[in-house]
Amino acid sequence: MTRELKFGRKAPRNGEGRSLVIFLHGYGADGADLLGLADPLGPHLADTVFIAPDAPEPCAGNPFGRQWFPIPWLDGSSEAEARAGLVRAAGDLDAFIDARLADEGLTPDRLAVIGFSQGTMMALHVLPRRAEPVAGLVAFSGRLLEPERLVAETVSKPPVLLVHGDQDPMVAFAEMGLAGQALSDAGFEVYGHVMKGTGHGIANDGLSVALAFLSERLKGA
Repeated sequence: MTRELKFGRKAPRNGEGRSLVIFLHGYGADGADLLGLADPLGPHLADTVFIAPDAPEPCAGNPFGRQWFPIPWLDGSSEAEARAGLVRAAGDLDAFIDARLADEGLTPDRLAVIGFSQGTMMALHVLPRRAEPVAGLVAFSGRLLEPERLVAETVSKPPVLLVHGDQDPMVAFAEMGLAGQALSDAGFEVYGHVMKGTGHGIANDGLSVALAFLSERLKGA
């Protein structure tokens, strides 16, 4: 049984939602942490609804935040607990995406997903396993979980933009290259941008590249 995710929503600037962007936050944060990105993106994506869910669990490493699944090296959980948490959260997110598309009256090709850190891990895990590809995935500062399963379990192949700071102390910059190689080998259309001098965050240049990517893939919405 899936868990219902609470979420914030920002309406489109022009009043008519013809596309949808879903933000997936990182470990220890919540949906509001990323929903503010709708402010700089919204003027350029005037027909777009922005939605940001809270992850399903209170964060073991930060009682004021949320988590998609436990992270053993941060919270002392086991690898089995982390794997079980990932599987359950994947089901929650899959159901959430279906519900939001239905609510907004949109199809998957009108949806883009922006993930950050653990939110990127969720997006890269869930979206390739959905029946229909979304318009695009922007993956900030994360990594591809279980790359050895990707080829066998891929159902759809949305275009992916990987963005990572080369000074990231939380998720190693090398993960960007590893994810890119695995996705390319599996037949995905992959783009990349390095945020030079940036740690574990979203720099202005990364957001600008993300906007260009989204604008191209949601055009005509």
